[in-house]
Amino acid sequence: MWALTTLLLLAALEKPTLSLHPPWTTIFKGERVTLRCDGDRPLVLELRPVSTLWYLGHLLLPSHRASIEVQAPGAYRCQTRGAPVSDPVHLSVSTDWLILQVPFAAVFEGEPLVLRCRGWYDKAVYKLHYYRDGRAVRFFASSANYTVPQARAGDSGRYQCSGTMRIPVESAPMFSAKVAVTVQAPGATRDAPTAAAHPQAAAWAPGNKPPSSRKPLGSASGPEATSIPDATSAGPQVPAGRAAPVCAPLEPLEQPAGAPGPDVDQLLREMRLLRGLLSRAVLELQGAQASPGRRATPELPAPRSAGTPGTPGTPETSPAQS
Repeated sequence: MWALTTLLLLAALEKPTLSLHPPWTTIFKGERVTLRCDGDRPLVLELRPVSTLWYLGHLLLPSHRASIEVQAPGAYRCQTRGAPVSDPVHLSVSTDWLILQVPFAAVFEGEPLVLRCRGWYDKAVYKLHYYRDGRAVRFFASSANYTVPQARAGDSGRYQCSGTMRIPVESAPMFSAKVAVTVQAPGATRDAPTAAAHPQAAAWAPGNKPPSSRKPLGSASGPEATSIPDATSAGPQVPAGRAAPVCAPLEPLEQPAGAPGPDVDQLLREMRLLRGLLSRAVLELQGAQASPGRRATPELPAPRSAGTPGTPGTPETSPAQS
């Protein structure tokens, strides 16, 4: 009877709800957010020491609290004792000058939709534009949220923002990454996310123009040209002899520091050829000085001007004829 009661209690449990505070799915590198897991915890199971499990991807995190602070990118899930695993919350970490922040929770028709264009560590953004599917939908003179009081299905699309920042002088317009936003129809599952799990890489303008205005700064006040502050590589550094962590993003394949590029190889070949020609010319000059009565004919004659000794068509005067 006791076993049957326990099984009935477990079957009645619903998967917990995972929430994000603040509610934005994209943050800047170095920032922290709070995840909270809310779910049913039946009394018969509270006697066990572990009440909440946390997962980052497929890894089990070393925390059993109802809320945790995180700063690493990835898909987070939680599980209360005996209940199913929650739906994921995808956290993205950016090193761009601008990020477009969207809420983690689903937005249904008739509910407000709020998007936030944020400058690097809350730097003020000027001449702010919001785009949907490549078309400007709102302009602000300075930092402001884009709000749709009652969202409709037509408000779904790929959003992006652009603006200028004073670092210290006003920069050229810079653009955030594109984020897909979907307004849910009434009756859809509320656990569905509002935005895509992984936004596109930042584009210079709607239409994927090159991001040429990102200015390299050597200080920690902003990202460098590669959009990574105080770093020389785009991926995480892993100690020698150790494999990369399971959840760490793959490092980009870079050319070894000692390996010459194609331009360097071409330059080295030309230098070797020039050195060979110079060595041959020196040998010919030495032979001519050793035998003044004979003139060596070089294999690769250099062009000469008309009227100089040795030019075809110009007779030479021997000492006997003078």
